[in-house]
Amino acid sequence: MRLCLDLGYAGSEFSGWARQPGLRTVEGVLDEALAVVLRLDGPPGLTVAGRTDAGVHARGQVAHTDVPAEAWTANGERVLYRLSGLLPVDLRVWGVRVAPEGFDARFSAISRRYAFRISDDRVGVDPIRRSDVVWNRRPLDADAMDAAASELIGEHDFAAFCKRREGASTVRTLRVFEWQRHANRLLEATVVADAFCHNMVRSLVGACVAVGEGRRPASWVGDVLHETGRSSEVMVMPPHGLTLEEVTYPPDGDLAAQALGSRRFRG
Repeated sequence: MRLCLDLGYAGSEFSGWARQPGLRTVEGVLDEALAVVLRLDGPPGLTVAGRTDAGVHARGQVAHTDVPAEAWTANGERVLYRLSGLLPVDLRVWGVRVAPEGFDARFSAISRRYAFRISDDRVGVDPIRRSDVVWNRRPLDADAMDAAASELIGEHDFAAFCKRREGASTVRTLRVFEWQRHANRLLEATVVADAFCHNMVRSLVGACVAVGEGRRPASWVGDVLHETGRSSEVMVMPPHGLTLEEVTYPPDGDLAAQALGSRRFRG
């Protein structure tokens, strides 16, 4: 039986999502907890919508796991409550349910929405927000950053902004990339795409910061986009400013077709 989990975590004390020997990871902690609450012989394994790096946060992460049907039948009503008591305070599961037919947390998704938060206050970040806001020591021009972001909208090969993985496509469709300035010198980027490559969001933000500081014109990011390999001129921003806010899926009847199409496209 496939279960769908909605979860969130503060990434500061995790070495990313993916299980790694000897390291504290979101997948490792959650997988072990599921084995306990479902009374399984071992961790069931997880597939996630977006594999976040060390230090990156999530409010709207989604994962699935396949477990014996009897494990859910015997424990289903108590799983969420038992997880809340077993998991650490920096990892919460908001919901557990039987997944619809054809659901795949990764490949059925049609978009992921991230936020990146920066403060350019001359004296630093609000201490309460220090774990999810990056301090930029130079003042930033939000309008120039927004103009630069607009140069990147659409379907492109984002190889210049990605850490390439062997055999993986770097073609993505960037649907939204915009900047807004809020109170207390806080700038927030909203970034939405069908999917993201490794380090892509942090690199896109880094390119916009170069523009916001006046070191590059807005048109420069378009020039970088046409490079065929990872650009050494683009700064990768610190991970703690990045939060996965939402993952969206099509109607239940389209889940299997979406998963199949995504697998073919990524290949």
